[in-house]
Amino acid sequence: MESIFHERQEGSLCAQHCLNNLLQGEYFSPVELSSIAQQLDEEERMRMAEGGVSSEEYRTFLQQPSVNMDDSGFFSIQVISNALKVWGLELILFNSPEYQRLGIDPINEKSFICNYKEHWFTVRKLGKQWFNLNSLLMGPELISDTYLALFLAQLQQEGYSIFVVKGDLPDCEADQLLQMIRVQQMQRPKLIGEEAAQSRDQRLSRGDVDQAIEVNHPFDGTGMLDEDEENFQRALALSRQEIDMEDEEADLRRAIQLSMQAVAVSSQAHHHRMCLSRLTAARQSPFPQKSCEGEDKHILKNSNNSYSSKIRLQTYRTKQLLVQALQNLAQEEI
Repeated sequence: MESIFHERQEGSLCAQHCLNNLLQGEYFSPVELSSIAQQLDEEERMRMAEGGVSSEEYRTFLQQPSVNMDDSGFFSIQVISNALKVWGLELILFNSPEYQRLGIDPINEKSFICNYKEHWFTVRKLGKQWFNLNSLLMGPELISDTYLALFLAQLQQEGYSIFVVKGDLPDCEADQLLQMIRVQQMQRPKLIGEEAAQSRDQRLSRGDVDQAIEVNHPFDGTGMLDEDEENFQRALALSRQEIDMEDEEADLRRAIQLSMQAVAVSSQAHHHRMCLSRLTAARQSPFPQKSCEGEDKHILKNSNNSYSSKIRLQTYRTKQLLVQALQNLAQEEI
């Protein structure tokens, strides 16, 4: 396929591409074809002038634009036919009665030129295989022998004008190479712009999907903020629970510690009371006893003042803490 010359479409220069693809080389340029078109226009003007330059027909002809070319790059069949005459080639209308009477199988021809709505392209045989050299394609399209007649019939049905190229085409590298080998084409070449159109459609499709997602789920940050706020509130609640549990545990430890202190103080007070009892009993006893008057006064003083007050205060606080701790534990179990 690399050896086949194939010009791709540029502007409206399909006539130029058609001729160069047919001849397999850069044989014609827009300037050369324009020169041929101007020559044809001058020949037509001279024929019209034979009827009189002052005639209405001639003045009307001069006011009309050229039928052989225009500013877009279009060239008429007359320009193409005259360009091929330089190479000794002739065009015959494929569906004309004269050609149909010849009964020639299309597979035995060498090339065709097809035209529809000012677009020209070539179908040519290179080596032993047929190729569609349409300049609108990304590359040559292989046409099988069995499909050629059907392909031409389909073009005619679509309104194409088909011309058979008669004469010997110039030698080319692709024709010589394909005489020895046959090529295979796994995939039909795409039209120029088809890939770009597909990628654009894909981008538009993705854009539509993104727009649909945005419409159904508009992203204004609210949803994410709500979720973050909910997570924050949940974490804050758990933190508060942990703090409350830590406070309760601390209160319980303090209550137990105070309770132990209260028990110790109570035991000490009980010891002092026992001493007082023994002292009182000794004084009332008829038997002589060792004087403990100083100790007795010290014990009585402490028991009546500091010990009794401290015991009452710590016992009260301990009861309050124990009650509060028990209430908190009960609420936690609930």
